[in-house]
Amino acid sequence: MRAVIQRVSRATVTVEGEVTGAIERGLLVLLGVGHDDTEETARALATKVAKLRIFGDEAGKMNLSVQDTGGGVLAVSQFTLLADTRRGNRPSFTGAAPPEQANRLYEVFCETLASLGLPIAKGIFGAHMNVDLTNDGPVTIVMEM
Repeated sequence: MRAVIQRVSRATVTVEGEVTGAIERGLLVLLGVGHDDTEETARALATKVAKLRIFGDEAGKMNLSVQDTGGGVLAVSQFTLLADTRRGNRPSFTGAAPPEQANRLYEVFCETLASLGLPIAKGIFGAHMNVDLTNDGPVTIVMEM
């Protein structure tokens, strides 16, 4: 499982002109699910994201998590994060999990974040989405489990 995590001051996802998810201060998480990923992997990654200390404390040090700040999470499924670009110029996506597995684990990831008390906004799995964000910092972290 691979996640690109961006600390944002705001983020929205729009599908066919309709906003399907929006947050103010918090995290935008782009999530890619691979063949070998499991519910355990999804829960572990969600817990790690919730506790990731990338928000500034009163001294300006990155010492607070999204849980600590009361921020939200906008989670967007993105199979292209599993692109293999080692050969040729056209990416291969054979490392990405099949849609049924990927959607189930994306939902487990989101449910785990919600169970940790985080407000969750989501994109629509499998849809063409437009993601708009203001990256705060900028702070961008790539995590793999």
